[in-house]
Parts: sequence; structure tokens; C-alpha cells
Amino acid sequence: MSLLNQIDKNKIPNHLAIIMDGNGRWAKQKGLLRTLGHESGTKTVKTIVEACTQLGIKNLTLYAFSTENWNRPKLEVDTLMRLLVSSLKKEVKTFQKNNIRLNAIGNLTTLPTKVQNELNEVMSLTEDNTRMTLTLALSYGSREELTQAVKKISDKVKNNIISLDAIDESIINKHLYTHNLPDVDLVIRTSGEHRISNFLLWQIAYAEFYFTNVLWPDFKENDLYEAIISYQNRERRFGKTSEQIS
Repeated sequence: MSLLNQIDKNKIPNHLAIIMDGNGRWAKQKGLLRTLGHESGTKTVKTIVEACTQLGIKNLTLYAFSTENWNRPKLEVDTLMRLLVSSLKKEVKTFQKNNIRLNAIGNLTTLPTKVQNELNEVMSLTEDNTRMTLTLALSYGSREELTQAVKKISDKVKNNIISLDAIDESIINKHLYTHNLPDVDLVIRTSGEHRISNFLLWQIAYAEFYFTNVLWPDFKENDLYEAIISYQNRERRFGKTSEQIS
């Protein structure tokens, strides 16, 4: 039986988040420039987005560029920005064909103007699509996101827009970049690293985690299927007992 046929279509994660790691190491292992690893990684993005669409995943969030990534060499950063723009231009037809809505989270104002313009254009063109929401985390850091949320809420309390007693989880959710997204069900990280790297710290409170040694450019449909099968074989209790769940 193929891995795809082992997947229960009734237990697909509603929100899958992926930390796409290993482009640089993939290139280094092959004696290539790191930038070529990123180029190969964009091909994997296309493959996995289409596979997730076919599985029926409604929300897919990809950690594409963190706030810390700005500290990388300028050539690498410039290449990542160039790849982002070119990929968006190439994939518009695919998004429309597959009914995919593009979304972006992060401190987007720090991105180059050309990237911002291309992002806004594609998001506008796909805003009515409903099959899947593909969210790119760009210039994203969860601590920064939470800091900004605290500032916005504090300002509203100061100006008597909301009361201190009214602040709860829903209020905090409304002030996050992800206010229009559900909590994450499954986080996949490639390349063998076992850390979160400042990614969706609030949103993954009850997510399942799947770590694989496969480097992102080598991550294929079957690797995704293995992660989904692992997820489906777990018991998600959300603080309750097994008896309460059953």
C-alpha cells in the first residue's frame, strides 16, 4: 500500500506549519553555493504546496524568512528576496488554478519595496480563493509579533478602548499577525534540527511536532505523507485524559 493510501482523509491537519531548513547544508554537501540550495528549495515549495492542496489541508504556513535571517550575508539575503519575487510571479497561475489564497505574516514593511509590491499584487489577485490559504512568514519573528501585540493592546487600554479585565486569549489572538488563521495542528521541521527558532510560539501551544533529518531540497511528497501519518497516529488530548477523549 502506498503512503498516500494510508492517510485518513478525515483526520487531515487543518493547519500545517513547516520550518523549511537545510538549503545551505544541502548545497554545501554538493559543493555548491548556498544560494543554489535556496533555488533548489523553491522547487520543493512548489511540490509540497501542491501535495498539501491535494490532501485537503486548508491552511499551510511556511517559515520563509525570519527576522534573524537579515543577519546573513548580503548576497544570500538578496538572492532570497530575488527568488521570492520570481517565485510569486511564476506561481500566480498555479494559485488560481488550485484555488489557493496567498497570505503573508511578519514585519512586512522591512521587506524591499519590490517584494512588498509583488506580495500585495498576488495577495490581491488570490484573495477570493478558498481551497487553501498559503501563508508565507516573511521577516517574521514570534517574539516581535507578541511584543507588537502587547503594545497595541496596551495602547487600547490606555485610551479606554478595551478594559484591562477584557483581555483574554481571544483579544490577544486578534492582535497577532495570524488573527485570521486557526491554531497550528502540526509543525514539521526538516534537516534534523530540533528547535522552534522563534516560529509561531503562541499558535503552536497544542501542536504536534514532526522532525526529520531530510534536508528541505530533498523533502518530497512521501516525506510529507510520513509526517501526516505520524500525526494521525497520535492522540491529541489538549490537557484531557485518554478516557475523556474516547
